Amino acid sequence: MLSHRLGMETISQTLEHVLVTAHHQNCLTVGVYESAKFLNEYPDGAVLCVLAFDEEDEDDAALQIHFKLLQAFCYDNYLDILRVTGMRRLAQLLEETSNRNESRDLHCILVTNTSEQILQCEALQQVARFCEESRHRYEWLPHLELQDR
Repeated sequence: MLSHRLGMETISQTLEHVLVTAHHQNCLTVGVYESAKFLNEYPDGAVLCVLAFDEEDEDDAALQIHFKLLQAFCYDNYLDILRVTGMRRLAQLLEETSNRNESRDLHCILVTNTSEQILQCEALQQVARFCEESRHRYEWLPHLELQDR
């Protein structure tokens, strides 16, 4: 169990690297509405979907409905998908590198394939392997926890 936990921490750090790299390469679509709109216009335009929420979001029925629809789309289109907790860490990762002052909806983040560099990113390939291995274990929506630092 401990080695599995260490593996999860490693894959969580790998996901953080993917998100920061994609953000620097302008390969992120952030927000539930923005992500749904992007997927509607470019169904093959994403390589990873990250659904993020913490305990306080579990009672948000509208958010849960959006998540179910996004999950269904991802499954139907063979798009890797993860569920993460640790919204504060996610905000740290993306807000530190953002020029915006307003708070953004970080509940859904797409890594888009608008850059050849992101597709060749070893960290992205590791996350994709983790998603594939999870599906082989019938874990359709793998969960990762992002740790505050």
